[in-house]
Amino acid sequence: MPTVIRMVRTGTTKKPRYRIVVADHSFPRDGRNIEILGNYNPFDKKLAIDGAKVMEWIKKGAKPSNTVLKLLKNTKTIV
Repeated sequence: MPTVIRMVRTGTTKKPRYRIVVADHSFPRDGRNIEILGNYNPFDKKLAIDGAKVMEWIKKGAKPSNTVLKLLKNTKTIV
């Protein structure tokens, strides 16, 4: 089961919030997920994420999406 670390959109119209989750690559974007790793608020530019869980999933073979990878690099969670 190939897994990905990606963002799930939550919030209301024109006020998005995102959760960073681990999901199977075949699940829909806002569908099921395996585990919630953190959240991101684009208006406040706040990212709250559990770096230890992220690294654990990456070691298991989960691949972060391009957007999540950019966020993780900006916060120095991954180098």
